[in-house]
Formats: sequence, structure tokens, C-alpha cells
Amino acid sequence: MSDNSKEALRDAALFYHEYPKPGKLEIRATKPLANGRDLSRAYSPGVAEACLEIKEDPANASKYTARGNLVAVVSNGSAVLGLGNIGALASKPVMEGKAVLFKKFANIDCFDIELNETDPERLADLVCAMEPTFGAINLEDIKAPDCFIVEKLCRERMNIPVFHDDQHGTAIVVGAAAKNALHVAGKKFEDIKIVSTGGGAAGIACLNMLLKLGVKRENVWLCDIHGLVYEGRTEDMNPQKAAFAQASDKRTLDDVIEGADMFLGLSGPGVLTQDMVAKMTKQPVIFALANPTPEILPELAREVAPDAIIATGRSDYPNQVNNVLCFPFIFRGALDVGATEINDQMQLACIDGIAELARATTSAEAAAAYQGERLNFGVDYLIPKPFDPRLSSVVSSSVAKAAMETGVAARPLADLEAYKAKLNQSVFKSALLMRPVFEAARTASRRIVFAEGEDERVLRTAQAMLEETTEQPILIGRPEVIEARCERAGLTVRPDRDFHVVNPEHDKRYYDYWSTYHEVMARRGVTPDLAKAIMRTNTTAIAAIMVHRNEADSLICGTFGQYRWHLNYVTQLLSDETRQPHGALSLMIMEDRPLFIADTHVNEKPTAEEIARSVIGAARHVRRFGLEPKIALCSQSQFGNLNTGTGLRQRAALEILDSRPRDFAYEGEMNVDTALDPEIRERALPNSRIEGAANVLIFANADTASAVRNTLKVQGNGLEVGPILMGMGNRAHIVSPSITARGLLNMAAIAGTPVTQYS
Repeated sequence: MSDNSKEALRDAALFYHEYPKPGKLEIRATKPLANGRDLSRAYSPGVAEACLEIKEDPANASKYTARGNLVAVVSNGSAVLGLGNIGALASKPVMEGKAVLFKKFANIDCFDIELNETDPERLADLVCAMEPTFGAINLEDIKAPDCFIVEKLCRERMNIPVFHDDQHGTAIVVGAAAKNALHVAGKKFEDIKIVSTGGGAAGIACLNMLLKLGVKRENVWLCDIHGLVYEGRTEDMNPQKAAFAQASDKRTLDDVIEGADMFLGLSGPGVLTQDMVAKMTKQPVIFALANPTPEILPELAREVAPDAIIATGRSDYPNQVNNVLCFPFIFRGALDVGATEINDQMQLACIDGIAELARATTSAEAAAAYQGERLNFGVDYLIPKPFDPRLSSVVSSSVAKAAMETGVAARPLADLEAYKAKLNQSVFKSALLMRPVFEAARTASRRIVFAEGEDERVLRTAQAMLEETTEQPILIGRPEVIEARCERAGLTVRPDRDFHVVNPEHDKRYYDYWSTYHEVMARRGVTPDLAKAIMRTNTTAIAAIMVHRNEADSLICGTFGQYRWHLNYVTQLLSDETRQPHGALSLMIMEDRPLFIADTHVNEKPTAEEIARSVIGAARHVRRFGLEPKIALCSQSQFGNLNTGTGLRQRAALEILDSRPRDFAYEGEMNVDTALDPEIRERALPNSRIEGAANVLIFANADTASAVRNTLKVQGNGLEVGPILMGMGNRAHIVSPSITARGLLNMAAIAGTPVTQYS
């Protein structure tokens, strides 16, 4: 890296830490504090009741305070990253960063605690004194051998988990990577010879973990800066190193590397040479984890061992051994069962969870976060990526299960599967609301045809459908392109084996399709030649023809292109006297509530009748999500105070709705803030027909509805499910080009619900 690049990186890092406000953390209240009533509950006198409950039963601290989800990241700054002993204060940016990772990946709250104490026993005293405040302790960047002493004393005296991440977090991720590396190489732990460099906390912990996984102690050769750790050596020794001393007259790394199956480096740059790699066994496993420069660069190792399986600590090479794969999720599982410690079985369960996840199909979310990388299990993909959202449910639940099985869980889970579902809800915002839709979809095996079958998002959706639902995906696209993209994306599904493919370039039903299309459209200006061309090139029209001919139950299109273009073909082929597009309904999942918006696409300036139909359709669809609709007809006008276009049409729609009994609550016309704030509505119209905040907003203008939808999505961090095309009997849905694979899976579940269950 050039000097200019280094300076630019330094400036960017400092700017990141300083602006828009210094540091990376802040504290936010989880309860309202808006008036005197709230104040009397948050503090005196109401707070006394919570205090008394905890005094009566200390376990209530997890019920009435944040302790059950609060971790301390504790350091004295004596061994910070590659910076060495920089002191407690200078270590603070690192500890803040660790706290941010806890929050980001596992939604665990953290305080970073930097202590000016170098004596390990006194440091342990300080940590132990903090037990009433925290649910667990993460020790960080404490030099060896002091870290061994601090952790040992804290674990003996504290009744909450104490985990030195530099040791055990590294060991767990190394264990998972080693397990999969040996799987690829066809070797077993009990048969391999390991040579390791670095006798620090992480190195010793990794070796101990490998012993637990089956490596024989006599097959471990540990070297440090002074050479081989051998029996009788006195220089720079401690009990942890001495446990791996060999009875040998060999003294150097070069002496012992001959015939090694695995090199484990946690030392420094350039320690392992090409000549040494050449002495290792066929398909050697090389974990060169020194940062920022590894013991040997992967490209140099492969010059002499092209079949080598390599991991580093760097993000610019495959197989980055990164502790963030472990520590957020092992703490998540431990906290959720009230574990009193993190024992060996919990750590081994963490290893199994991480390793198994790498061997599974890559998630769409991870693929999106690492675009351009091949995430297929093998030599260059031994462990999952940190942004794989499945880590939470897979690893945390494995840890929780192990805690319960080994008797260290103070609050055992009644239902492990429900716990996994809850973890998924914390990662996938749509999971909870979509549950009743998925359950309804499982009652029937519907055929869902995807018009844009070559899109990677569609391919991932097809794989997920086959794994998670009873639906049958049908993809329109060229089989050879679909197969190549499945392979590239690391998917296990294949066309014509796992799902049916309609090839627009060559399909035996081509005549049937174009002749059917011509029959429907002959008196609307479509000639036979035009019908033939459309059935060769227009995948939305092909999908609609398949639904029209009852070869599919529903279609999904719109991953590219303009909504109304797709709607034109859907309407041409699937509309009849009983089915007409009424409107597009989007579910926006906000941080604090779900909110439905309509009509975002179908009717640019809907009539009163079209608005009324949208209201009725929205009420029906909202109930599919297990919610009771509370519908607000929104306008610039408020309860008749303006005779403008939208106000007049909304009032006319209200009259239509009032003309017969309805089994849902609705009110209008009103401003958006009046719809969402019951207090404002009570002042404007006491005793209105809906109670509480509205959960459905119906607009009299598609531009307005679409603008609200997009504002909530971008500025409000809302997650969209939809748009749902109302009025078509669930025979077609047109999504937006920005939809994710998870969004497509949600739409497939909506499309997969039997019509009789909702319309």
C-alpha cells in the first residue's frame, strides 16, 4: 500500500470515529419518558417496586432490568490487536467496536470497561465486583499469561459467563475451519500432525480446542520466537506452554515441519517459508492468522503447494478466521438461558453450528453482502461469512441447547424450536408477521411460476421454497443459464431435476401458448405473428398464459421492468368479470409496528368505487397476517374541512362503504398524522370509528401512496412485503425491482395460500 493510500485510510478511520458525534456508542431509553406519569414509574417512587422484587428474588434482575441482555467488554489494554501494550484509555476505540459488533450481530447491549490495572489478581477483583451489573463478561486484549489468571479467578468466583474472546473465540472459529478443512482433505483429527507457531493466549487456546476435537497431544509441535517448546526448556516458559513440550532434540520450526498435515500460525509475518510448506504433506492445511501480514501469503504457499487449504485473518483472502462468527452468538445463547458459565460443550456446539452452516447453501443475504465472491463450500469457503443472518439462529440455539443439556442453564427454554423462530424474527423482520401466511401456504401445494427465472434472487427463492414450503416453483428461462447461475451461486437445486423450467427459446408447448394468446387477444390487435413473437420474448405473458391454461396457480413477475408494463399482460390474460385489479397493497414492517399502504401502483387517480374496493381488499389481506384491520382513508382534507379532489373522493368512498355492514373498522377522511396518533384524532373527531393507531393507510392518489411507501422504506428503515396485487384471486403478483430473495420468498408464500382461505 502506498504512503498516500495509508494516509487516506488513516484519515477516513479518524473521520469515522469523530463524526457526526465522537465514538461509536450511545445509550437510548427503551421506555417512554414523556410526562410526569412516566417519570414517576421510571424513577421515584415507582422504581422502588422493581428494587423490592429483585431484593426478594435476584433472578428478577433479568425481568425488571437490562442485566439479562447486558455484557461488559473488559480490558486493561495490555495486548491490543497488533498494537501491544497501549494502555486502558487507548484501547477504548477497540472496546467500543467490540460492543458495536455485539449489538449489530446479536442485539446484545454492551458497556466497554477499560481498567487501569496491570496486576492480574487485582484486575480479577475489579471484574468480579461488577457481577451485579452484567449478565456476562467478555475479557478482551489482556496479555498472556495474565489473561489465564484473570479468567481462571473470575470463572471460579462469578456465577455468570466469563469468556476471554482472544482465547476461546479464536479457538472456536479455528476449530470450525479446521473441521471443514479436514473434511475437504479427507483427513481426521486423530491422524494429523500439527505444527503451531505462537505461544500466546490465542495459540494455546486453539491447540487445547484441537485436542478436544480429537487431535493427539503427541502430534502437536509448538514453536515460539525461541524455537520448539521442548521438555526441559526454561526460557520464556509458562505452564500453558509446558503442557505441549515435546521430548525431542529438534529445536526449530524448520526441523519439525516435515510431514505436518496442518500449520497453525498465530505469530508474525514471514515465519513460514515456501521451503517449509514444501516439506508438509499432500494438500496441507495452512492457517496463517497473523495480522495484518500472515506467516505466509496464500499466493506464495500455493506456488509450492497448489492444493493447499489456506485460511488467514484477513478479509481480502478467502477463509477469514474472524471471531465475530462466534462471540455474539455464543453470548446470545448463553444469556437467553441464563447460563452460569460457557463450558466446553457449549463451545463445541458453537463449532458444530458454524461448520455445518458453511456446508449448507449460502443465504441470499450473505450473497448480497459479498457480491462477486463464490460462496460454495470447499477449499475457498470453509466457514460462513459474518453477515450470514442464519448464524444467530443456528449457532445461538446450538449453544443454548448445550447449556441446558449440561445443567448450566438457570432459565431453560421450554421450546427450542420456538426459540429458533424468535431468533429468526430478530434477524428477519418479516418472520413474525409472515408466520400465519407460511402456515396457510403449507396446507396446499400450489404451483408458482416466476417470469424472471434466470435472476439469482429467483433461483435462491426457488431453493428456499423447496426447503421451507410445499410449493412447487416453475421458472421461465434458459435451462443452461439457470444451471450455470445455480452453480455459481452455490445452490444445490438444478433445473428439471428439482423444479420445472419453461424455455422461451424452445418449448414443446410453444404452439399451444401462442395460439392461446392469439385466441384471447385476436380482437385486440394481436396478429398470429405478433402472438408468436410475444410467446418467444415476453416472459410475463408466458407466465400469465400458464396460469390462464391452469398449468400454474399463480405467477410472480416484476424483478425488473415497470409495474404497469407487467400489469398490462396480467390484466389482458387473467382478468374477467369476477377478477379485476383493485389496487396494490404494501406491508411496511417498521421498528415498532406494521403498516399497510394502498394503492401504490394500480390506480393512478382512483375513483370512489375503486377506493372502496381497495379498502375491502386491504381488510381481507390484513387478516391473512393475523391482524385486525384498522383502516384510515387519508387525504389533505380532515373530516370534511376541505372540498378538494382527494377529500371529495375519500368521502364518497366512505359513503359506499357505509352503504352496507362491514366486519372491519374504517374511518376517514383524515390526515396521516391523525390516522397514526389517537390523541390527535380524539381532538379532531371524538368517538371516531377506529381505536388506537390505524394500521392501514388508503390514499386517493397512487403518487402519494408510493411516496409514503418509499419514504418509510428508505428513511424509516421499513421492510416491505409486497406489493400484493388485490382483486386477482391470488393468481398474480407484481413485485418491485428492488425486492430481495427473502422478499420473493415472502411473496411466494402469499401466492401459495389457497384462494378459498382469504377471498
